[in-house]
Amino acid sequence: MTSQILSKPATKEAPFETENVLTIVGGHFVHDTYSAFLPMLLVELQEKLSLSLTMVGFLTMLSQLPAILNPLIGYLADKISVRYFIIFAPAVTATMISLLGNAPNQTATIVLLVMMGISSAAFHAPAPAMIARISGKNVGRGMSWFMAGGELGRTIGPLIVVAGIGIWGFDGIYRLLIIGWAASLLLLWRFRTVSSKSEQKKPGNFFDTLPQYMAFFLPMFFIVVPRAFLATSITRFMPIFMRGEGASLVFAGISLSVLEGAGVVGALISGSVSDRVGRKPTLIIAMVCATVTTGLFLLAQGWLLIPALILLGFFSLSTQPVLLALVQDHHPESRATANGLFMFISFLGMSLSSLLVGMAGDAWGLRTTFLIGALIALVTIPAILALPKEPQTA
Repeated sequence: MTSQILSKPATKEAPFETENVLTIVGGHFVHDTYSAFLPMLLVELQEKLSLSLTMVGFLTMLSQLPAILNPLIGYLADKISVRYFIIFAPAVTATMISLLGNAPNQTATIVLLVMMGISSAAFHAPAPAMIARISGKNVGRGMSWFMAGGELGRTIGPLIVVAGIGIWGFDGIYRLLIIGWAASLLLLWRFRTVSSKSEQKKPGNFFDTLPQYMAFFLPMFFIVVPRAFLATSITRFMPIFMRGEGASLVFAGISLSVLEGAGVVGALISGSVSDRVGRKPTLIIAMVCATVTTGLFLLAQGWLLIPALILLGFFSLSTQPVLLALVQDHHPESRATANGLFMFISFLGMSLSSLLVGMAGDAWGLRTTFLIGALIALVTIPAILALPKEPQTA
């Protein structure tokens, strides 16, 4: 079955190719396990290099800035095979992030983060399109599995890197990169005869076809960017927030893992639910609940922090599979190109919000910044309602 992956377009009658979906999900899991090291490593970098929160946000932004390449990578994925991007991304990301502890200065740190960002872009632009093509009529389920794999990686990533720092020290975590290379070698074996390009009608010149995306991506922009502010606050800055509240590095890592673990469950459920009740209602409910649960988290103390983190992670991190499914529903003939545009907006929003969250944290404190992020998330509701009507095949 692997040799047939993406060799045919997904149709309403096409089967859900479980084995192939799980292979890509496994690659996403390993890749995002390493990218999840970053929030914990930022705590170490902040102390090692005496960084302000604004500088921490700037470094996070640099790691996401290569998202400007996503439309190009997506366009190429609809034209030619870019399977090696997906195959070697876990190894490259693992190498860049694991060497941060050995970076002698800010310049070296910046280079490693930018290279990591390029690797992440190379993986995330074509991979969801691959998932959509082999999910048949259950695109929402496929996206849920895909995002759950990433969320699971982001759940255990903080625990792994904290354990690595505890055993070898910050400058000894380079030993962890071997797992990423092992994963890439496994993907190379599984995908050795696979093409990631589609045999559907190929999109024309990118700039000629760009106007047709405007009706969809304009409201999508006002969904993705406000959501990014909240997501950046509670994921990238959660360990620093918890440390500022007096928590140990270990408990800060556990808090982030609890948050991301709840996101795994939310991601698994949201896509399948949206297949049944619709994408828009699912998104609106999730965003309203994300705002409410952010407030609950900020009010919680003691043992109540854990259930508050679970609720916050469940609702705030459950929207991505639904957004990805929407992109695939509306652009079946240029899946990777459309996904590249979506990822461009998404990661650019994360990049900008990383800097803004850092600046706001320096000015008003992270507690106030988290609350601002929750309120901004409500801006997404009118934009969700403004999205074009979902195609019947969705």
